[in-house]
Amino acid sequence: MHQRKSKKILIYFFLLFLVGSINNININNLKFLSVKDINVTGLENEDNSIISKKIKNLKLDNIYLINKKELNTLIETNNLVEKYFIFKKYPSSLNINIDKTSFLARISKNGKIYDLGSNGKLIENRYSNNQLPFVFGNPEIIEFFEIKKIIDGSEINFGDIKNLYFYLSQRWDLELKNNIIIKLPTDNVKDSLEKASKFLHHKDSKNAKIIDLRIKNQIIFK
Repeated sequence: MHQRKSKKILIYFFLLFLVGSINNININNLKFLSVKDINVTGLENEDNSIISKKIKNLKLDNIYLINKKELNTLIETNNLVEKYFIFKKYPSSLNINIDKTSFLARISKNGKIYDLGSNGKLIENRYSNNQLPFVFGNPEIIEFFEIKKIIDGSEINFGDIKNLYFYLSQRWDLELKNNIIIKLPTDNVKDSLEKASKFLHHKDSKNAKIIDLRIKNQIIFK
């Protein structure tokens, strides 16, 4: 009876040792699955390379245990990034596909000119051309997106706008590429843009240089 118990104990310890050895082998193997190849696409070669080098500095020792929050934060520090997709290619590659932000306007902040991206970020003015509309005044980024959303929902084509002027009274003027200026009120902007669009298609607009919609229910043109 005593011998049977001894055999059972020996078998138990043997199985415990075996399972522990297998686990140790798996854990040790995982340590060798470090990320060796990092492929970043979607931006200019220089920007792709910069992001790739920063990721390498994270020293990703295990492709299974990547700190996603840390990786996301690093990618999002590049203001050109609109959105991105991360793919793990086992055993040791990381592929990052980036959708580049669209440039919407040029704006001056703290004495420097930036491009404003569709991601809401300011980008050094070295990527786009000067065909973008320039935003004068000092609006908050969210205020620009509010007026752009209204314009996009109107018959006025945002691509036909040369300049946007923002005033302390929280209203906007739009200067079109044909040099016509539309003066908008602080309220009922959408309705005012609809009136401006209709007027622009009217024969009386041919000689107009300014369409003033600041007074309710009136269109004053000069």
